[in-house]
Amino acid sequence: MKKTEFSGQKRKVAVVGAGSVGATYCYALAQSGLADEIALIDMNEDLLHGQVLDLVHGQAFFPTVNIHAGSSEDYTDAQLVVITAGAAQRPGETRLQLLKKNANIVGGIAEDISRHKCKGVMLIVSNPVDVLTYVALKRSGWDRNHVIGSGTVLDSARFRYLISNHCGVDIHNVHAYFLGEHGDSEFAAWSMTNIAGLKMEEYCPICNNCSDCKEQRLLIEKQVRESAYQIINFKGSTHFAVGMALVRITGAILRKQNSVMTVSVMLKGEFGINDVCLSVQSIVSETGIIRIIENPLPEEEMASLLHSASVLREAIDSLEDNG
Repeated sequence: MKKTEFSGQKRKVAVVGAGSVGATYCYALAQSGLADEIALIDMNEDLLHGQVLDLVHGQAFFPTVNIHAGSSEDYTDAQLVVITAGAAQRPGETRLQLLKKNANIVGGIAEDISRHKCKGVMLIVSNPVDVLTYVALKRSGWDRNHVIGSGTVLDSARFRYLISNHCGVDIHNVHAYFLGEHGDSEFAAWSMTNIAGLKMEEYCPICNNCSDCKEQRLLIEKQVRESAYQIINFKGSTHFAVGMALVRITGAILRKQNSVMTVSVMLKGEFGINDVCLSVQSIVSETGIIRIIENPLPEEEMASLLHSASVLREAIDSLEDNG
């Protein structure tokens, strides 16, 4: 794969969208010490300047970083451009229903990033993230490795939390992944799930924490899938955990960590799927996707992945049919 070198350059992140997700991400990113410069961009100038002032007034309390109100000119030398802009998800509204509202917004931003000859990585966060990652990829004309979506990174973290909480084990000893669409057709890859190296089939008899492991698995999977809807119903939006998930992805890129993550990526034949962006295990580093891990899936999980792909393909086709 072609590499883009950033040796000797500042670690600059441009964030498009100063709403709750974008601002929370900037807040978490500033405290992490990962970035040298954060350019926050938004068409709402009052919101933009208010968020920037609120952030810079805390500079005495976190590592040195240049935070400022930015413009499209900041795309040119950004190592990472994170797109959070778009219409917010409303209570009862599915991610796919957001598609037509946000496709034009994200597509236009992607074209602008490409026009400014950015040589970094584009990370899509706006929902529905898989379809909008596809839109950004097509509209930018970039290589698939450089345009990724936040995908099911947060869903996988929710999955780990619920397993950890149920089994009474430190979350850092739980390895678990949600794959497919970041939405209603996502699924738990139980075949890859392990605690301290033990597969769940091996750990459950040791844990002995539930009378019906199969029923508990279904409950945990349901809770993960419904988490965002539940939070939105309670308080109107999700932003804390997704902000931290974005910092984790950012670290993998800025620090060249070669981290395995379930980001959304365009598939070109992997798992027998073509021309759809969805979440599978991928190695993420400085230039975006280094490698897609084509992990063998059991029949049931493979069927779930293909179902996710068909749901997203239908959404893409619907968007293209409507211009």
